[in-house]
Amino acid sequence: MNPNDTENQNAAPQAEPANDVAPEADSAADPIAVLEAEKSDLKDKLLRLMADMENLRRRTEREMADARTYAVANFARDMLNVADNVRRAIESVPDEARSTAEGAFKGLIEGIDLTERDLLKTLERHGVKKLDPQGQKFDPNVHQAMFEIPNAEVPNGTVLQVVQSGYVIGERVLRPALVGVSRGGPKAPANGNGAEAADNSSTAS
Repeated sequence: MNPNDTENQNAAPQAEPANDVAPEADSAADPIAVLEAEKSDLKDKLLRLMADMENLRRRTEREMADARTYAVANFARDMLNVADNVRRAIESVPDEARSTAEGAFKGLIEGIDLTERDLLKTLERHGVKKLDPQGQKFDPNVHQAMFEIPNAEVPNGTVLQVVQSGYVIGERVLRPALVGVSRGGPKAPANGNGAEAADNSSTAS
């Protein structure tokens, strides 16, 4: 026997190559799962885009409304001087002279009154409203206190005198009312008439 044959018999048999190939299920993602993920992502992006567009639409509408409301603010502020002068002209006529006025003088007084009413109506058509805080609770949002008036008969902080009328345009204060407020009276009620009046003024401003 050939020694080489003995060596060949004692050698370990070599493993035969496997004919079966492992499935590649894990090597590639499921196409249906990929499509579902893409659909979910696109849906999320679409919803975000729709929300952004809705916010933009609302913001644009609000800005346009503000522009329409407050476009005349500077002009209206200048017109307040005219309204003040008309009011001064009316107040310069004593009540006795007004009640006994005749002829041309009476017509002049009535003409000035009519001018003031028309001026205020014109301002209101453009969103400008006059504040009349007499007797109301002082509201720092629409009133500016010029002095205090000692008075123990009315609630503390009540507007007793209006030095200059205030005006609002839309929800903004065009000019605060210059007022004198009471001091030394009882504490203003939380839900009294004065508080309600102040709330109305705050709403108007």
